[in-house]
Amino acid sequence: MNEKFSDHLKQYALSIQQYQVLRSLRELNGEPSNLLALQAEMVSKNSNTTRLVEKLRLKGLISRIQSEENRRMVEIRITEKGLNLLAEIDDVHSEFKKDIVEGLTEDEILTLNKLLEKIRNK
Repeated sequence: MNEKFSDHLKQYALSIQQYQVLRSLRELNGEPSNLLALQAEMVSKNSNTTRLVEKLRLKGLISRIQSEENRRMVEIRITEKGLNLLAEIDDVHSEFKKDIVEGLTEDEILTLNKLLEKIRNK
C-alpha cells in the first residue's frame, strides 16, 4: 500500500511524509504547529521533520516563522498553495483509495483499519 501511495503522490512531487505534514497542518485550520507536534503526528517516526518542513517551505506549501524571543521555537502553517494542492489531491484520492481496497468487504476494511491502528499505536 505504501508503495502504491508513494507512486500516486509522485505526480504531485510529494513524499508520503510530506503529505502527512501537510494534512496535519490543514487539520489545524490556520493555527500554527511546531516541529515536535508534527513529529508526533507522523506515521513514520524516523522521518526527519526538520528536513521535510524545509522542503515544503521551499515549494511554497508551508510557512515557517522563527520566534524572535526563542530561536528554537518555530511556528509552522500551511499556505494557500499547500491547501490548494491538498484539495487537488483529495479530488483523486478517493478513487485511489477505492482501487486499494477493491475486492475487500466492508467488514474486512473495518478489520484492516483496526489492525493498522493497533500496530501504529504500539
